[in-house]
Amino acid sequence: MLNSMADIGAWLVYLLPASLIILVYSRRYRARAMADAAALRESREAGLTEPASLHPLIDPSICIGCGACTTVCPEMPEHRVLGLVNGKAVLVSPTDCIGHGACQAACPVGAITLVFGSERRGVEIPHVKPDFESNVPGIFIAGELGGMGLIRNAIEQGRQAMASIAGKLKPGSPLDVLIVGAGPAGISASLAAMEQGLTYVTVEQDSLGGTVAHFPRGKLVMTNPATLPIVGKFRFREISKESLLEFWSGVQDKTGLAIRFMERVESIERHAAGFKVRTTREVYHPQAILLAMGRRGTPRSLDVPGEELSKVSYRLVDPEQYAGQAVLVVGGGDSALEAAVALSEIAGTRVTLSYRSEAFTRAKAKNRSAAERAAEEGRLDIRLCSKVLRIARNSVELEQNGQQFAIENDAVIINVGGILPTGFLQDAGIEVATKRGTR
Repeated sequence: MLNSMADIGAWLVYLLPASLIILVYSRRYRARAMADAAALRESREAGLTEPASLHPLIDPSICIGCGACTTVCPEMPEHRVLGLVNGKAVLVSPTDCIGHGACQAACPVGAITLVFGSERRGVEIPHVKPDFESNVPGIFIAGELGGMGLIRNAIEQGRQAMASIAGKLKPGSPLDVLIVGAGPAGISASLAAMEQGLTYVTVEQDSLGGTVAHFPRGKLVMTNPATLPIVGKFRFREISKESLLEFWSGVQDKTGLAIRFMERVESIERHAAGFKVRTTREVYHPQAILLAMGRRGTPRSLDVPGEELSKVSYRLVDPEQYAGQAVLVVGGGDSALEAAVALSEIAGTRVTLSYRSEAFTRAKAKNRSAAERAAEEGRLDIRLCSKVLRIARNSVELEQNGQQFAIENDAVIINVGGILPTGFLQDAGIEVATKRGTR
């Protein structure tokens, strides 16, 4: 009897703590599952169901609901991107996903595939092989143009693409590689070319930083630890546009990185042992080409009367210049919302945000919240389901839900995206496919 009681006591010593642990875990699991289901429901009700770029496609028939993907997502816990609903992993906030890809690597059963676009919204992506070479031998693509807008990924791709190029070059060429673009991928590739002793020329149609240079002043740029050739590893988590551009400028000064700014590529032709590339300044004959330019291309216009007026611009550089003015921002993506919020914080500025859809489906939660807060505080007038009909010298005519009206206006900033350089790529012979939920 004593032995039996002792055995029972021993079992209790082990069972009670284990039971408590299971109970606590079960409660936390249920609470998390409820929060994930609520986040998914909120995204669907708001119409925020389309990822902007690269994102995970989860096969529920394979997923075991372990939650490994939700744990490693770098956007968590600030953004609830992935969650567990009904015991399966789900992309609960698609518009917050920015394509880190950590979820795919963490899945123990291979239930996650990284894809571009969806059935509803296709994304045009040039054909690129695993070594970053396009279907045209000698032309390589890295970074945002290939669908990798994340800074860390673009930096890594620039370095890897240059390694692939170096492995295929033949000796004796006066110019080994022409690098097009001086954003994260272009900078990384240029440094890699220097590190490997290649002859290179880097051209940039605008300024240092590529797409980042076009962000509004003070915009926070999300990034992760990355390694630059020659420079080494650097750690940023959330820094401003200005700080990142200052960092790039410092890298350029310290390494002697040569970049030819304000030089745009006009045409690419096959020529002898390589290519004949004509820019706005010169003709180059590189053995290989790396296209590390952005996807934005030429800013998209509204094609409305009055758009040619000098008060119309396509990006916000300095909100202070609009102090005391009535400004209309057109668009519903991150750039438009960031511009509108930045302008609304300038004393005396009257800001209206016009967007054709009924929800900001292309903007991150942080930007949507900031815009909603500005509207609640009376600093921003949001006009959903509206479009610009005509731009006049002192006013703008809008249509919203079938009603036309005019608002006072001193300046218009159009942020409705850009025309992809599809024509330029196709003229060079590069195949471009519309991805609808495929890799």
